[in-house]
Amino acid sequence: MKLGAYTAVLHDRPLAEALTVLGDLGLDSAEVNSGGFLPAPHLPIADVRASKDAREEYLGLFDAAGITLTALNCNGNPLHPDPEVREQHGRDVHDAIELGALLGVRRVVTMSGLPGSDPGARLPSWTVLPWDSAYLDARDHQWDVALPYWRDVQARAADADVKVCIEMHPHNVVYNPATMLRLAEQIGATHVGAEMDPSHLFWQGIDPVAAIGALGELVYNAAAKDTRINPAAAVNGVLDDRHGRVGPDEPGAVSLGGRYTLSRWPQDSSWDFVAVGRGHDVEFWTRFLAALQAVDPDMAVNIEHEDAELGQVEGLRSAAETLLAAARAL
Repeated sequence: MKLGAYTAVLHDRPLAEALTVLGDLGLDSAEVNSGGFLPAPHLPIADVRASKDAREEYLGLFDAAGITLTALNCNGNPLHPDPEVREQHGRDVHDAIELGALLGVRRVVTMSGLPGSDPGARLPSWTVLPWDSAYLDARDHQWDVALPYWRDVQARAADADVKVCIEMHPHNVVYNPATMLRLAEQIGATHVGAEMDPSHLFWQGIDPVAAIGALGELVYNAAAKDTRINPAAAVNGVLDDRHGRVGPDEPGAVSLGGRYTLSRWPQDSSWDFVAVGRGHDVEFWTRFLAALQAVDPDMAVNIEHEDAELGQVEGLRSAAETLLAAARAL
């Protein structure tokens, strides 16, 4: 099993420096961004496409740091009702499959995407609970949009022998094991499966270890990211919408498809993303790694640092210490 980190948190550092940070933390795996919601500062896409020499030089940076490039990440919304966003993010997934094959990287991480509620919709619409026919109609439309796209991705991934790993993320048609299994069955998946990111499962009330058991060999890759459930959840529950708007020029604003920004998190939030170990202890992470190891002893598990209370390297170090302790306890 390889333990590493997603380098997006170190986006302001050159790749060689970012890899040195990971190596100094005792990690041996890296996942780099290739498109989608975020730019690709650690992947020279044109050079990788251009020549074998450029690819060997690029991979040589990882070799020099004692790090293996285990995945490309292009999280986005390839089903967005806005054609500009949909087409760009859809191409990014196709491109990541191509780039992964060129580099010998056999894992691409992305999201399933989310259409609008109906053919005329302008914005994505996530149905939390389809309890009456209007929401069932919206859900059926969204799956009608999703399946042709994902059948095509399955075919491309199979041709390239690259496995596409879907992060089960709310605000997507695939957000839990049931929807992951539905997609896999309906597209005849052999090269489309799950990225096991426990953070989004925790706040939905899902046990990630049980989820691994339900998905089995459909789990291709994993993220190490934790969630802390806060006292406010007792009052507002986990479906807490007390979010504000962040302007494009404010610190922390993130552009989504060139025109959307993330919302401002509530100060007394029901839950928060935190560094590995700050929501669940070493005992949980040991069980998590053991469950992944039972599926694939060579599984890559990459830290995704989104703990707003800790700095870049501080958060990575905290997470790495917990993850490495869990690995030693296996």
